[in-house]
Amino acid sequence: MARRAYPCPILAALAVVAALCALPARAWPSHLGRVEARLTDLHTKLHLTPAQEDLWQPVATVMRDNAHTLDALIEAQAAQARAITALDDLRAYSAIAEAHAEGLKQFLAVFEPLYRSLSDAQKRQADTLVRLRLRDRGTRR
Repeated sequence: MARRAYPCPILAALAVVAALCALPARAWPSHLGRVEARLTDLHTKLHLTPAQEDLWQPVATVMRDNAHTLDALIEAQAAQARAITALDDLRAYSAIAEAHAEGLKQFLAVFEPLYRSLSDAQKRQADTLVRLRLRDRGTRR
């Protein structure tokens, strides 16, 4: 299979978005499914104490709420994918990016009190887990 060369990254990104939007909504991987797995992994690896559980619950709630929001936006975009213009598609992508940014702000607001309650060993573990997560997503510091 021959690879296409795109003249600029935005065209490559648009090609990926167009291909993904052509999928039926249920073909998209659910954010909620991934979040549940991430919550279990984080909870296990952070070795939270009973006293920290009260601070953990808002973190889990915000992560689930953010996943629901993103799933709904992506599903709505995918449902209209064949009938919308490039501008509509970019607006929908912008709405998803904005929801992601807002969700990250909400997450930070509830994660900070939990992080402050962690022991030094737990903080090192949290630092590593976040760093690995960002690296895996392609984010550079």
